[in-house]
Amino acid sequence: MVRAVFPGTFDPIHYGHIDIAQRAARLFDELIIAVYDRPLKNLIFSPEERLHLVRAAFNNTSNITVMGYDGLTVDFCRKINAQVIVRGLRVFSDFEHEFRMALANHHLAPDIDVIALITSEKHTFLSSTTVREIACLGGNVSDMVPPEVAEALKRRYFELGDERKVTPISSLRD
Repeated sequence: MVRAVFPGTFDPIHYGHIDIAQRAARLFDELIIAVYDRPLKNLIFSPEERLHLVRAAFNNTSNITVMGYDGLTVDFCRKINAQVIVRGLRVFSDFEHEFRMALANHHLAPDIDVIALITSEKHTFLSSTTVREIACLGGNVSDMVPPEVAEALKRRYFELGDERKVTPISSLRD
């Protein structure tokens, strides 16, 4: 039995993530979606909220399990006896980052392989950052994320009001 891990912060999970996970679930006996709880970036949702939203996205997929983790991804893989790390590639610039991460993970754990899946063309523009920025500015993200995520984003930005702690980083507001 081959167990794979698809790690990420998933803040929030979007249809690009879901596409990669569903395709990986067809390739491996079991897929663990690993929600990282202490990334070096600002997040809009807590680890518990992100776990809930990711679980809701996959509640009908029998060979997908959602778990939280901290520390090194390869240590998490060893802890749960996973042999593969799944990553998604959207654009050329992702490749360099993912390549360096794969080499570092291979250095730390030569027994764990990394497989990268190319995102579906319709999801190449999607990133959690883009989704958060559009939602922060009051845009419609319903075709980018599951309904529960869209509602959670709307609630969160309503709660933040004018004191939003998330500042858009690109020119979508121009």
